[in-house]
Amino acid sequence: MVAGKLDFGSMADFPGVLNGVANQKAGKGSIFISVLSGSVCGSGNGIVVPTDSPAQSIADLKGKTISVPFASTAHGMLLRAVAAQGWDPERDVNIVMQAPEVAGPALQTHKIDAHADFVPFAELFPYRGFARKIYDGSQAGAATLHGTLVEKAYAQAYPEVVVAYLRAVIEANRLLAAEPEKYSELIAKVTGIEPEVDYLFHGPLGLQTRDLAWKPEYRRAVQTSFDTLKLLKRADGDLNANIFIDDRYLRAAFEAEHLDYEAALRNYVQTPLAANDALTGKPIAKTDRVAQIWVRGEARVRSYASPEEAVRELAALERDGRQVRAFYAQDRESDIKLLGDQAWFARSPDGQLNAFLLKDRAQAWASAHGAQVLDFAASRQPTALANR
Repeated sequence: MVAGKLDFGSMADFPGVLNGVANQKAGKGSIFISVLSGSVCGSGNGIVVPTDSPAQSIADLKGKTISVPFASTAHGMLLRAVAAQGWDPERDVNIVMQAPEVAGPALQTHKIDAHADFVPFAELFPYRGFARKIYDGSQAGAATLHGTLVEKAYAQAYPEVVVAYLRAVIEANRLLAAEPEKYSELIAKVTGIEPEVDYLFHGPLGLQTRDLAWKPEYRRAVQTSFDTLKLLKRADGDLNANIFIDDRYLRAAFEAEHLDYEAALRNYVQTPLAANDALTGKPIAKTDRVAQIWVRGEARVRSYASPEEAVRELAALERDGRQVRAFYAQDRESDIKLLGDQAWFARSPDGQLNAFLLKDRAQAWASAHGAQVLDFAASRQPTALANR
């Protein structure tokens, strides 16, 4: 974009800020016109460890080697996570710089103890079977986003094109919301990221939303990105997020599509799930314990009102020789979507299962409710459902 070869660019908050700084230095200027995908809580960034690592949370990484792409959104998350532990990032952990394509093999050969990364690697590596996620960006409580930038001069010269682009994004989001499985398959063909991981992000109740509106949390995230990059000596000068972010084109696109932008600013719900329980046929009203199964050969993901229902159905499917592509569960506390086979479960005396990303959170919930902590394999044993 700085070289004038692109008018539009889509990227995360840290690269977006670098774009703005570089264009500003070049005397051209770019503007952030919309969010594309994001989480006001920070889900999407995460930290993973090798599958056989004893680490269960970031607290177990003191003195360990953690790699991260330098000056990335994930780097900012890692620094916040380390600070939250009260650690000195120069002494208490060994942070090294690695791109995800280098970190994957490094995890598999145990050359690093953990890797922090952005969308979708904290889910992709576990899905591919060589890592476990022990930290979700939502634990840092700082918003993360991908969005679209446009050269300022181009936007001023061709506002109708910018608005048309944003209207196309709105339509794409409608299509994705209506048929998330179909479009997860299409995304996979383009990106090489497995459809099951794409669905984890953009299916109903997914890790991120397709919310385009510039919520205050996203504006703060852009400003924090600049401040962090400046601290890392990757950016200088000054950048005012509220000037860099220009939502006038997005507001025009919403108006053209007969949508209420102010309502979108106030809307913080996850991508909704409108589904009937695959066993009972009844509408699923509460989603805090929803579980889902994607069966190979089926166009739509099956939804269940509870993990214990889904676990029983999983066993039945396997007895019938059906192949399961993915098992999903919702974290009982944070409500983030999990790969169920990597989750921890707390089983209450009545047989109810509750899913958690972190073992210590499952243990805390179990202690408070007289429950038993199980890994996924144990949750599937008949004894785990004996009292149901």
